[in-house]
Amino acid sequence: MRITEVHVYQKDLPVKGKPYRTARSGDLASLDSTIVELVTDSGLKGYGETVPLGPTYQPQHALGARAAITQMAPALIGQNPLAIDNVRTAIDSALNGHNYAKAAIDIALWDLAGKHYGARVCDLLGGAVRESVPSYYASGIVAPDEAARIAREKTAEGYPRIQLKVGGRPIEEDIEAIRKVAEVLPRGVRFAVDANRGWNVRDIIFVSNQCRDINFIMEQPLNTMDEVAIARRLIHHPIYLDEATEDLGAVVRAIGEGLSDGFGLKVTRLGGLSVMRTVRDLCALRALPHTCDDAWGGDIIAAACVAIGATVRPELSEGVWLAAPYIEQHYDETNGIDIVNGWIKVPQGPGLGVVPEPGVFGAPVASWG
Repeated sequence: MRITEVHVYQKDLPVKGKPYRTARSGDLASLDSTIVELVTDSGLKGYGETVPLGPTYQPQHALGARAAITQMAPALIGQNPLAIDNVRTAIDSALNGHNYAKAAIDIALWDLAGKHYGARVCDLLGGAVRESVPSYYASGIVAPDEAARIAREKTAEGYPRIQLKVGGRPIEEDIEAIRKVAEVLPRGVRFAVDANRGWNVRDIIFVSNQCRDINFIMEQPLNTMDEVAIARRLIHHPIYLDEATEDLGAVVRAIGEGLSDGFGLKVTRLGGLSVMRTVRDLCALRALPHTCDDAWGGDIIAAACVAIGATVRPELSEGVWLAAPYIEQHYDETNGIDIVNGWIKVPQGPGLGVVPEPGVFGAPVASWG
């Protein structure tokens, strides 16, 4: 089997309801998705997706994804998609870096492999340990009373974990929001406070001291690992790294130097399911809990996150975050990925288990082969 065609699509994903906001992204009313379709001489098609969270959240951005894929696509023609490591070597030779763009190709390769072998991607990645995975709800940056209302509503729906976005506003308002959310969380619901790099060392020490009586983890409170190394010995709460894990090397450093108590991992930031599988195994080796998420995306990236999330040992799983609650449309109306009562069923079809409806992405913006 050989890759004979590569098609790239662009699709806008409007945010349902109010714009979504983090400390670094600003207000986002719509996200720009890039979808890769790999076509083989056997007739099988594989799909991948990458959706940066706007142009200011991290170095990744949507136009960069499509430019990077344009650079790599010719190297895909004629490749055996089942030899995933060989294909990754070919695209690495065609372009240095740009893991988030390579991730869309990597996901499409795993989708193709699953369809070829008649197996789910989760089973190719080592095997599902359960058929439903926990999700968690992440509120954008909102007023403290609204944050408490959302937390109360979402835990009543069944979410086992709540993430509160903070940063980019007076630290006193963040502390008020933390306290108000903590007051409404039922016993057993896990609590994460995610600053998205929006605090400084002074802030994190102040928050941890002021909220010493509240159990929560701090997700990526500071911009760099060096800052985390300084603050870590001065605070009372666990730290998870997220945006700082730009690649496998960053994860290895964080684990080796003991800089993190867990991770908020993003499939496309790391470069796709191939790298996520390695990171999952490293975390298992050191008993570090982690999520299996992405910054945003439709059914394709959602299915990829659920596939790897289903293979994580339950005691180490911090859940799978999906943008599904914020998106109106499914790519696959029959098998689209949804969160029900805070949990996500693992897709049952071969590959990713989702098959985009004909024409759902419109015409390709670029094609090869």
